Amino acid sequence: MNAPEGLDRDARRGLAHELVERLKDRILSGEIAPGDRLPTESSLVEEFGVSRTVVREAVSRLQAAGLVETFQGRGSFVLEVPQATDHLALREVRSHRDVLELLEFRIGVESEAAGLAAVRRTDRQLKAIERALDDFRRIGDDPARSVEADFAFHRKIAAASGNRFYTDLIDSLGPMMIMLPRTRLDSAYEMSDATHLTRVVLEHQNIHDAIARSDPEAARAAARVHLSNTRHRLTEPGT
Repeated sequence: MNAPEGLDRDARRGLAHELVERLKDRILSGEIAPGDRLPTESSLVEEFGVSRTVVREAVSRLQAAGLVETFQGRGSFVLEVPQATDHLALREVRSHRDVLELLEFRIGVESEAAGLAAVRRTDRQLKAIERALDDFRRIGDDPARSVEADFAFHRKIAAASGNRFYTDLIDSLGPMMIMLPRTRLDSAYEMSDATHLTRVVLEHQNIHDAIARSDPEAARAAARVHLSNTRHRLTEPGT
């Protein structure tokens, strides 16, 4: 079988990654609307000239990213895509380089927000961060809910910075700032993988603990390590 135009069999990240990108573009553009069922496994095999294994891996990655939900015997259905503001236009974040640059931007912003939160947070705000961490730990392996839980953790830290511009900025990025990197992660880093989930929860825990200790430098460092690790996972697939 020959791959159709636009599906690069020589791509370093593999056919499943290429298929994820094609399907993700259809979802983000609205061609496949929220609530719609993805094309069947057989139709994707025929359209893209790939094996059922490739199709299943691609759908699994879309599920891990929070873009689709799969029901046994019924198929995979597109979830509502979180919206971003027109100013930052995360719908225009398409390429691998775009996502890496988004993470670079977040490292600068969120590291400083965490440092300020360590100094300025109230007891109530610390509790809110802790609840968000607990929520993510509890449902992190549920793709349909973990994007929102992950985003909530980062937003609570921004709110605890005491500077409304951090909160406004994180709100403008929205849950898409979590979803977009996930669509490009190697399958070894899906949230359904227990080892990876444990690692991410620990990274979140380290940020929380530094804020709880009122240690701004440790909070900045923990936030930087967490986001830098995410960036590294995007540049070093399978490691």
